[in-house]
Amino acid sequence: MRPSVIILTFNSSDSLPATLASIQGLTDDVHVVDSGSTDRTVEIATAAGASVEHHAFENYGAQRNWAIDNLSTRYKWQLHLDADERLTPELRAEILALPEESSYSGYFLPRMLQFMGRVLRNGGMSPTWHMRLFVTGQGRCEAREYDQHFQCVGETQRLTHAMIDDIRMSLTEWTYRHNRWSDAEVREMSLQNTEGRIQGRIGGNPIERKRFLRRFYSGAPAFSRPFALFFYRYVVRLGFLDGMEGFIFYVLQTFWFRFLVDAKLYELRKKTLA
Repeated sequence: MRPSVIILTFNSSDSLPATLASIQGLTDDVHVVDSGSTDRTVEIATAAGASVEHHAFENYGAQRNWAIDNLSTRYKWQLHLDADERLTPELRAEILALPEESSYSGYFLPRMLQFMGRVLRNGGMSPTWHMRLFVTGQGRCEAREYDQHFQCVGETQRLTHAMIDDIRMSLTEWTYRHNRWSDAEVREMSLQNTEGRIQGRIGGNPIERKRFLRRFYSGAPAFSRPFALFFYRYVVRLGFLDGMEGFIFYVLQTFWFRFLVDAKLYELRKKTLA
């Protein structure tokens, strides 16, 4: 199988070269959708032979669906990546070995998380499952502002080998983005209408099961749940084995980010009642 590859970028010059290198030999149809980079991102993509399109960023789901609706891809299959994700050689070989005419419409890819140069193998962070490879016309991103996933029509299967989500941005940029993402998460959690979102189902695919379990977190008391989630990931799921890099990640992403979301929900309720 040779898929068309679609990569979303924004000021991704530090990570994009590794992403592009990881798909060499997999395809000759690479599309980069850039949302206003001011660094060398576009230059790097163009030099690598990628087709570059520019589109203003609204949210990840909208950007992915714009790419699906507007890009002229060459092949039957599409592989969607972020600019800080790369295929392992084993995963690239596994995709190449897949039949072009498959009984499946899409494949879930396992993703390993790499933070500050270290793969976090504990805490329930690696692997996580993502629908990223699907037949053109059979996949679409759900209408979520944060933590959005692709949905695929038809039968799906899991691949064996992993891609790497390599977080290379500085902590200054990473926490800045989490502050912005917390606003998006507050809007998501405040919604009454969940149409267009993947619904939780205990017997469903990996994303549906994750959404089912998410109900328990959402139903827990505000401000207590960040503490419980940190304890679960760092202690119960052995996140402490991921060293200092893991400690920094779990404190900032599992505790601080989720505490910030609860604080902003509290702030919103106070303004509503005022």
